[in-house]
Amino acid sequence: MNPHNILLIKSHSMGIGDVLRSSAAWQALKLRWPNAKLHLLFLSRHPGYPTEQLIREHHLLESAHFITVTTDVPGFVASQRLPRSVVYAAIDEVLKGIPIDLIVDFEPGGMRTTLLTWRLAHEKKAESVGIAQFPLRRCFYDHAAPSVRAYCKRKNLPLLMDYTEKDFVALVALGIDRKDNNINLRVSQAGLAWQKEHLSSQDDLFTVTLNIGCGTNGALPKRPPMAALIDCMVALYRARPFRLNLSGADFEATVNADFRRDFSMALGEQGMCCEVKDWAGRCSLSQLTGLLGASGLVISSDSGPYHMAVALGVPTVCWFNFDTPPSYHRQKGVAVAINPSPDDFVDAVRRVLELA
Repeated sequence: MNPHNILLIKSHSMGIGDVLRSSAAWQALKLRWPNAKLHLLFLSRHPGYPTEQLIREHHLLESAHFITVTTDVPGFVASQRLPRSVVYAAIDEVLKGIPIDLIVDFEPGGMRTTLLTWRLAHEKKAESVGIAQFPLRRCFYDHAAPSVRAYCKRKNLPLLMDYTEKDFVALVALGIDRKDNNINLRVSQAGLAWQKEHLSSQDDLFTVTLNIGCGTNGALPKRPPMAALIDCMVALYRARPFRLNLSGADFEATVNADFRRDFSMALGEQGMCCEVKDWAGRCSLSQLTGLLGASGLVISSDSGPYHMAVALGVPTVCWFNFDTPPSYHRQKGVAVAINPSPDDFVDAVRRVLELA
C-alpha cells in the first residue's frame, strides 16, 4: 500500500483540544507515507466553531472539511440530525475532485461513519480502515483494527485512555503504533504577524502566559480557584519575576480583570509589581498561536490553549482541580498540577523549564 491521498473521518466534539489531539495520528501517518496528502472530514454538531479555522491551517493537513450534521446550535434541546441525503450531498461537494485512495474511520462506535466510509470507498475506489468494535462492523472495512477494549488490553492501557491514544486504535490495522508521536502545531502566519505587531519591542524579561479559561457551559468546575491561583502566581513571581500575558475568549474578560486586580494587589502588598496585559477576546485562535508560541511558559486550566501550548512545544503547566488522567500530556516540558500548593506549583514550573 502506498496511498497518495488519505481521507481522515472524525466526528463528535469540536473543542480545540479534542480535534488537535488527532494531530499525533496525522504525524504518524505522514511518517509512514511522507508524500501522502491528508484530508480531514469532520462531521460536526457545532457549525462555525472557531476551531475550524485553526485546524484548516494545520501544517500536516492538505485540506480540512467540516460538515454540519445537525439542524441547530450545540446543546439546543430541539436540535435534530440532518437527513443523511443532505449530509452526503455536502460531503460529495467538498470532496469533489480529490482522488482519495485510503479512508480511515477513526470513530469506534455506531454505524454512521462506518456506512459513510463504505460508501466513499466504493465511490472513490479506495481502501478503507476502521475499528471492529463489534463483529459485524469489520465487514464494512478492508482493514479492521481490534475493538477499543482489545486494543487497551494489548497495550496494557486503561479503558479510559489518554485521549491522544484513541486515534491510534484504528491505525493498528495499518501496523502504525503511537511510539513517540505527540500532538503538534506551528505558529500560523497570522500568529507570526501578531508577534511582529505586539511583541517586537519587548525586552528579554521572562514572559508567562496565563489562561484561566473554562468559561464555557459546563467547564467552570475545571477553572482554578481564584485565591489559590493568585497565591501560586505570587509565589512564582517571587521565585522568578516575569511579564504576564492573559489569554482567553471575550466572555472570559471579566475573570481576567478580577485576576489582574487581585494579583496586582497581592504583589503590591509585598512591594512587587508585574506588567500584565490582557488579550481576552483580542486574539483569534490563529493569532493565539503567536502569543503562546512566544511565551517562555504557559500556565493554563484544562482548556484549548493548554493543548495548543503543548502542541507548540512551549513549556506548559496545566492546573487541574481533580485527577483527570485522560487529559494529561505525558511528555517532555509538560507538568500537571492538581490543586497545587504554592511550593508545589513553583516546583512544577521549575521542572518543565529544566526539561524543555
